Amino acid sequence: MSESDWSDVPVLGEIVSAARRNLNLNSWDYLTGGAESETTLLRNRQAIDSIAFRPRVLCDVEHVDASSEVLGARQRIPVLLAPVGSLQHFDVRGSVASSKAAHDFGISAFISSVTNPSMEEVRAQTETHLIFQLYVRGDEDWIFERLDAARDLGYSAICLTVDTANYGRRERDLTKRFLPSARLGVVGDRTFQAALSWDTIRRIRDRYSLPLMVKGIATAEDAEKSLSMGLDYVYVSNHGGRQLDHGRGSMEVLPEVVAALGGKCPVIIDGGFCRGSDVIKAIAMGAAAVGIGKLYGLGLAAGGEGGVRRVLELLEVEMLNVMALLGATALDQLGPEHVAAANPVRAPSLTSAFPLYDDPDDP
Repeated sequence: MSESDWSDVPVLGEIVSAARRNLNLNSWDYLTGGAESETTLLRNRQAIDSIAFRPRVLCDVEHVDASSEVLGARQRIPVLLAPVGSLQHFDVRGSVASSKAAHDFGISAFISSVTNPSMEEVRAQTETHLIFQLYVRGDEDWIFERLDAARDLGYSAICLTVDTANYGRRERDLTKRFLPSARLGVVGDRTFQAALSWDTIRRIRDRYSLPLMVKGIATAEDAEKSLSMGLDYVYVSNHGGRQLDHGRGSMEVLPEVVAALGGKCPVIIDGGFCRGSDVIKAIAMGAAAVGIGKLYGLGLAAGGEGGVRRVLELLEVEMLNVMALLGATALDQLGPEHVAAANPVRAPSLTSAFPLYDDPDDP
């Protein structure tokens, strides 16, 4: 399918099906799988599905706007491309293709330190608002060298991932003896990531004026610690269920983090978000923005830059539809009164958000 043809794709499920057809099993499992029993991964989806809407009717919703201000930039929708390693597994242009799609659509993108093309190449080829995400593979001088480079390249914010003291046991990869290129090509020692502490975060905060966040917050206690450190955003994440198994779903964590912060620090969240309705639930419950990872990886696998852009367009369509049906014309009109606890109607799975997904391996 050519770049231009993606405008005719009406639903996200078609993009997911196309991605599965294009990816070999190693790349598919790397993108969609989780750690050990994949309980955390499934709880991400279950937590989102355990929330129902409380719509208000007879509201004037002729004009609905889903834009917002996040990380110092206007976002067409409150969605960010989360940092994903080894994007080149899904499309040869990897992080360049995804960041160009983000720019064309009108949102910001995180660029991981373990994806290709590099942060230097991405910055040279796209004008989008970029956030640099770092995995620590060296001592403090090494950290400062990488963060200095990101600052000098014009990256707008800094993100450190902090839930990878050990690499998660991803059994889909282990049983096939598959190593993604993010692990094969890493220069440096992973023990530095294991030794990362709040003291390091404090020294980074003292050195840089750029907005700073840590990704991997899963408790109110660590949210409060982030606030005390002067971090600019709290990023709620369980690494898409790819690190600690038997953790809680991100949306289950969100209320306690929002309560702990008391409005003093905005929250970004990721973990299982696949639909526009998922994003609206998070905004209603206090998040400032939602990161998508697997979803845009699937768009990249399906159709490169055009596939990612169509993912974002369809998310916007879904979000505007949900907002209108809830009786809201702007994101700041959404609140906890628009959601309620509910029982999920189907068991969570890798593709349960897409009931029309066509599995090419299913006879």
